[in-house]
Amino acid sequence: MLFTITYEGKNTQDLGYLLFKHPDRAQQFPLSYGKAYVFYPEVSDARTTAALLLDIDPLDLACGKVGSTEGGLFDYVNDRPYASTSFMSSAIVRVFGTAMSGRCDQLPELANTPLHLTATLSALKDNRDAELAKQLFEPLGYTVSTSRTELDEKFPEWGESPYIDLTVSGNVRLCDLLNHIYVLIPVFDTQKHYYMAEDEIEKLLSHGEGWLADHPYKEKITRRYFAQKRSYARRAMDQLISDLPESEIEDAAEEKEIRTPLNTQRMETVRDAVLASGAASVIDLGCGECRLTSLLLNEPQIKRITACDVSVRELEKAAQKLHLDRTTEYRRNKLTLMQASLTYMDKRFSGFDCACIIEVIEHIEPMRIPAMERVVFEFAAPQTVIVTTPNREYNAKYEKMQENALRHSDHRFEWTRVEFEAWTKHICETFGYTCELRSIGDNDPELGAPTQMGVFTKHG
Repeated sequence: MLFTITYEGKNTQDLGYLLFKHPDRAQQFPLSYGKAYVFYPEVSDARTTAALLLDIDPLDLACGKVGSTEGGLFDYVNDRPYASTSFMSSAIVRVFGTAMSGRCDQLPELANTPLHLTATLSALKDNRDAELAKQLFEPLGYTVSTSRTELDEKFPEWGESPYIDLTVSGNVRLCDLLNHIYVLIPVFDTQKHYYMAEDEIEKLLSHGEGWLADHPYKEKITRRYFAQKRSYARRAMDQLISDLPESEIEDAAEEKEIRTPLNTQRMETVRDAVLASGAASVIDLGCGECRLTSLLLNEPQIKRITACDVSVRELEKAAQKLHLDRTTEYRRNKLTLMQASLTYMDKRFSGFDCACIIEVIEHIEPMRIPAMERVVFEFAAPQTVIVTTPNREYNAKYEKMQENALRHSDHRFEWTRVEFEAWTKHICETFGYTCELRSIGDNDPELGAPTQMGVFTKHG
């Protein structure tokens, strides 16, 4: 992954003083899972470019360094070493930390002067959201351009790449440019390579000081920055709003209330968990109208997906919504629609890397749950199983629901957080899995989030 900064004007070699990196020599910096290099591919009085190149070892990420007792950061080899991710943000702080603070002992006036700077980032993953880069950078005064290529020229049916090369330019202080880039890379890269503790809120606010509170997309920035920590996003937004002039607080509060629909959050969270598992084949059990399947079809990582439901009518509606009659042959061959019941053993359920059971289990009669458990975890036994279900405690937040009522007339039960956790432990002990519990949606301090998710991973 590559990050470059170009300074155009007079005496542009002074960029070396601002970055604390001499233009005449290359420098190397050790990172936890690789190395960073700083060098200057172009140096003149009128134009100077500094480059930060990361060399991340994919085997280190998946397996851990030699002698490591804790293993790697990820369970599989993925795009992390090749795309501009949170690794790049961490490297910018590691290598250009002094420049980010705005300090330059040799040229303090230059450090506080807007300069004509151009920054480029290679391989940012925007998942084909063509407006994202403009939404993030144009309000900060940058001219924004992006380029995107096909995934493979030999296979045009695969479509365009989910990655872009980004170029932003403008008259800006170097410290501001670096802080903008540092904060906004994680907005593209919603999966961090490190554990996010509460100090991440202060980190965002510190690097966003002076500009983030006024950004028209600040809610989107904080939500995506804390994609796996919704409570952190709310707390960051609360502090950003409190820093605004009183006349703007009401408008900002209204903007903050614009929430992504829960079902959208749910499907996107599950999709991200599927991709993070490294799965290439997926079975969507109880697919309904195939909202999750539709998302997964757009992912090049997924080579085969089967959508299964007990209702033929639901499958017919799914076929219409997926436009299977006029979609590309590649997408059509990638997908199989299948009528079957989750509570009966079926050989067609086997052979998938990942099984998804999204908002389905609560529709099954409690007496049938043991049968479903054996069908999925014993006989099909995929490496990863993802289950989501409502959190019954959260129902108290819905004003129009009667006490002890369920969210849907077809729900046979709904679990509390304690009940769901107990069930996941039973599955792990009985069928040889481990489980990571996650929350989806706004997290109430007492009641939890509206949706609870378990990501099961099979031992060995």
